[in-house]
Amino acid sequence: MRELHKSKTFVWLLFLLFCIVWCYMLGARTLVPTDEGRYAEMAREMVATGDWITLRLNGIKYFEKPPLQTWMNALTFELFGLGEWQARLWTGLCGLLGVVLVAFTGSRVFSPRIGFFAALVLGSSFLWAGLGHINTLDMGLSGMMAIALCALLLAQRGDISNSEQRNWMLLCWAGMALSVLSKGLIGLLIPGAVLVLYTLFSRDWPIWKRLHLVLGLILFFAITVPWFVLISLKNPEFPQFFFIHEQFQRFTSKIHNRYGPPYYFVPILILGIVPWLGVMFQSLWNAARESHTVSGFQPKKMLLIWSIFIFVFFSISDSKLPSYILPIFPALALLIACHLDKASSKAVTASAVLLLLPAVAGLALSWKIPALAKDAYSLPLLQAHVPWVFAASVVAFAGAGAALLLARRQKEWAIVALAAAGFIGGQLLMYGHDPQGRYSAGIDLVPAINAEMTPQTTLYVVDKYEQSLPFYLRRTMTMVKHMDELEFGLGQEPQLWIPTIEAFVVKWNADAAAGKKDIAIIRPEKYKEMAEQGVPMRVIGQDPRRVVVTNQGIPAAASAPIPVPAPPAPAANPEASAQSPAPATSGAPY
Repeated sequence: MRELHKSKTFVWLLFLLFCIVWCYMLGARTLVPTDEGRYAEMAREMVATGDWITLRLNGIKYFEKPPLQTWMNALTFELFGLGEWQARLWTGLCGLLGVVLVAFTGSRVFSPRIGFFAALVLGSSFLWAGLGHINTLDMGLSGMMAIALCALLLAQRGDISNSEQRNWMLLCWAGMALSVLSKGLIGLLIPGAVLVLYTLFSRDWPIWKRLHLVLGLILFFAITVPWFVLISLKNPEFPQFFFIHEQFQRFTSKIHNRYGPPYYFVPILILGIVPWLGVMFQSLWNAARESHTVSGFQPKKMLLIWSIFIFVFFSISDSKLPSYILPIFPALALLIACHLDKASSKAVTASAVLLLLPAVAGLALSWKIPALAKDAYSLPLLQAHVPWVFAASVVAFAGAGAALLLARRQKEWAIVALAAAGFIGGQLLMYGHDPQGRYSAGIDLVPAINAEMTPQTTLYVVDKYEQSLPFYLRRTMTMVKHMDELEFGLGQEPQLWIPTIEAFVVKWNADAAAGKKDIAIIRPEKYKEMAEQGVPMRVIGQDPRRVVVTNQGIPAAASAPIPVPAPPAPAANPEASAQSPAPATSGAPY
């Protein structure tokens, strides 16, 4: 039987089907807080203001991250309008880019079959495929770092000309520069540290002559320096906050309250590499063992050091989030593909068995998911997720079973079956989460808010901050008391917020007396407290996380709490549920 990777028709058809599902899922869910709402809103404000240098969130200076993803999201909004898939397009393209890069690099550096396997592994890995559909910075960073890693591997091959080597290395330098513009100095520091460690362990000292340092550094600084200079000239407070507070203190202190134990990323890696857990550790071991016998450039050793160093680097950091280790996945995909290329059917069997375990658990326990509900409101939201968890478990079970049957005689088909099960099962799990995502975002309150707003309405958010609602309302909000992550920006522009509840109530009452309609989003416990104090409010929408009130049309029993409504039933057409509400004319800054 002809090997699958040699059939162009099969490979391109498989890739086309993969892209269809991948792209459809970009717009299939609500933008959930915190990251998705934040980065979509920053790009919306960039388009609204026309300021592509000073980054803002909710109209307030926000200097925590560089601009590349905000630029790309804003460009997408300019071209295609505002919406969920537009907000995720850059992230999705970066995820796809990683899959294409490992396929191309694996084919050129190792063999066409390894490139085929690498694409299957990366595209179906739970964490990579999942974060490829979430509007967060780490997939953008990982895509740019994948450019740097793959270009380096391609540049160091022994069978290429000097001009080819130079061009691939310039692409590597460009990848590092774009990584810096994605998330900061780690875009340069991590590849640099990996290169130093590789040199020490491999004793491949001549590699430093093949890096084209002078041209590379010129290109690197030409890409990175302009924005840093421009924003520093417009905002003199930027350098200290960005380079000291965000880059140095984030790693060395618990300033962002994202601390985790040293083993924090172990379960994330184990879950994130599914369905390839059964071969991951053996792949790492083989890379460590085989590389000792190779002279010259050792790509497997480079991939191994890349994976281990990044994992350890973030494990010892005092700031941890699950997505931080995402850049190791292209390297792991290539190492796993190298192992699968030579491994016996037992390797595929091991992965299939390890996929069967969560599949069986999902089939057996999915009906217990509603027991996790914290209140009556969230119960039907969890119940709506049950069929999708069950469906994902069925897909995983079927894929694992098919892989077990095919492993001995048709290993490539078995690997394709595992990849398909992992990818489709993971997407089903995410798709079914949307009712909970809508609740987190508060999107079901948008129609009620839009119905009350006028061009002159001021929208307040009291003692909390909403990350997704500003994007869906097309409005910035005036913050009251609670700074959230905008403390630095509010310190620079204190006129943009109200620091106390008392000052807010004075303004609220004055506007009410003048006939100016204001709307406020308040935590339920704070709403109850203010109602008991006699603050005039008319409730126009409510869920367990927030109460939405206005200062106009106050009935006699103005502040009497209303019962929490039942959550809306999941939309019969999930695609319709993902559509953005119609924009409101803004009386806020943007």
